Amino acid sequence: MPQKISKNLAKARALVEPRPYTLADAVPLLQKAKYAKFDETVDITLRLGVDPRHADQMVRGTVVLPHGLGKTKIVAVIASGDKLKDAEAAGADFVGGEEMVEKIQKEGWTAFDALIATPDMMRSVGRLGKVLGPRGLMPNPKTGTVTTDVASAIKEIKAGKVEFRTDKTALVHVPVGKLSFDAQKLVDNATTIISSVLKAKPSAAKGKYIKGITLSSTMGPGIALDSGVADAAARA
Repeated sequence: MPQKISKNLAKARALVEPRPYTLADAVPLLQKAKYAKFDETVDITLRLGVDPRHADQMVRGTVVLPHGLGKTKIVAVIASGDKLKDAEAAGADFVGGEEMVEKIQKEGWTAFDALIATPDMMRSVGRLGKVLGPRGLMPNPKTGTVTTDVASAIKEIKAGKVEFRTDKTALVHVPVGKLSFDAQKLVDNATTIISSVLKAKPSAAKGKYIKGITLSSTMGPGIALDSGVADAAARA
């Protein structure tokens, strides 16, 4: 049986024509289709022409959004020595060493949005894979969350740094901001993300790299973007 959808969602979907849109048209349309009573998150989804089963075709990276995400992320830092003081001074919400590792391991504590660790602590942090891995919180040098420069890492995350990576179906989902944002700010953030995904194209990827892009909100409809959006982002 086809899944029933709410009247509100049906009305929102009816506003979207079955054609691809430019970013400049898609963002105001998504805002017009809003019916939820909370400030929804806007997401962009890119369908890539890669095979994520092969390590050399995985697409991942980080990007600092020019207008942030509309909320300040809660950042935890696992470090030792002077780096603990650096983390506190830079505005980390939680700072600790082995005791924090133990708290995460024994209690499954993950009351944070991002975890930064210094390289010397990774032997201990490595034990936390089962807790942190499924939540996408495991520190990684490729995303700048394993570093000796904890202050810069904290500031970037607080400023709106987001991580992107392909899932098993070759899709990349990335938050763009809040539906209440000025339309141009959402366009700027989305363009920055698309540009970063384009730059992260693996050399092993053959054929068409970006096969489709969809803009959506938490409760709203998905809006297909036209191929010119990726071309414009490549020039940005």
